[in-house]
Amino acid sequence: MTDSDGTLPAATRVGRVTLRVNDLPRMVDFYRDVVGLTARHREHERAVLGADDEALLELIADENAPKRGRDETGLFHTAFRVPSRAALGDALERIRERWRLDGASDHLVSEALYLTDPEDNGIEVYRDRPRAEWPAADDGTVGMATLPLDVDEIRDIARGEPTAPAGTTVGHVHLEVSSLPAARAFYVDAIGMGVRQRYGESALFVAAGDYHHHVGLNVWNGRSEPPRGRGLRRFELVVPDRESLDALGRRLDERGVAFAAADGALDVSDPDGIDLRVRVPS
Repeated sequence: MTDSDGTLPAATRVGRVTLRVNDLPRMVDFYRDVVGLTARHREHERAVLGADDEALLELIADENAPKRGRDETGLFHTAFRVPSRAALGDALERIRERWRLDGASDHLVSEALYLTDPEDNGIEVYRDRPRAEWPAADDGTVGMATLPLDVDEIRDIARGEPTAPAGTTVGHVHLEVSSLPAARAFYVDAIGMGVRQRYGESALFVAAGDYHHHVGLNVWNGRSEPPRGRGLRRFELVVPDRESLDALGRRLDERGVAFAAADGALDVSDPDGIDLRVRVPS
């Protein structure tokens, strides 16, 4: 499917995630030493980290930002996708040696590790299984589950690499929203993603093309207020070309969704006030 039928192109991917943080030096050290990202740019109030030449995470210092409230929507986790099972093993070693592992799951489409950064932002580090192994349903959705992951087996194939390898990306972003119907109207009907899986009235997983999900949406914790404190400031979707970006702008305009467009990018907020930037590759 293409943007001509009201959907994002299959080549769309997640870009950079931006977090508002209180303690910039501590957060840079954490994402470097535990997650394995490399600092690509650093200044007094801002740092950009990534893998190889790809910028994946931007940290903006705000010492006065309050801790995220229990009622605030926003980030459930940022999901860093590594290119191999061995790289997942390396991530497991770094987490166990330098931090703490919150959980580990086999999702049928992927194998995932879970942790929380020093300022309570959720993180997933995962590797995708080959697409030929993903369970498919007759309605076009993809089968996902939450099963125990054999972390000892993952650990045994680790190579001891201290950094995330080339090919590491932000595979998806998982958000906590106040309303699944409102989120679906925005991310599916307006932005143009497709529904890949739904869990009753509690969670929705959407993507461009046939990926298992680029954005996860849940109402598990009953959050109802827009984000105000530290945590997610913005995330990006990267579309392949200017034609796709222009088509999205027309869809938003037709639906009365306010946005700002400049310099090959389009800035828009979802119904919960979560900021999204859609851009072409830089």
